[in-house]
Amino acid sequence: MTNNWTLPALTIARLDKCRWQVELFFKWIKQHLRIKAFYGTSQNAVKTQVWIAISVYVLVAIVKKELRLERSLYAVLQVLSVALFEKTPICEALLTQNHPNENTPSSNQLSLFDL
Repeated sequence: MTNNWTLPALTIARLDKCRWQVELFFKWIKQHLRIKAFYGTSQNAVKTQVWIAISVYVLVAIVKKELRLERSLYAVLQVLSVALFEKTPICEALLTQNHPNENTPSSNQLSLFDL
């Protein structure tokens, strides 16, 4: 489109701005929705998978807000993906204070330096 000399420059700029919005949307999808591959190749299959991923993202954001969680949305998604097949209630899994990434040494962790 940028090589089309028959269209006015303003039209080209507007088209490029719209194209850039599409690029930003796909960048956001790649960064936040964790879609690694599409399970189907039809337009309907791709749309369905994207909408399901967006719905899950929004539902997790609502749960994070309702429970007033301090963790990032990514951390909440990580907890839910691990606790998915456990019988632990979701509220209990999310509200526990034991974060796996804390700097507290565990009993089986060797110390590099004895200070």
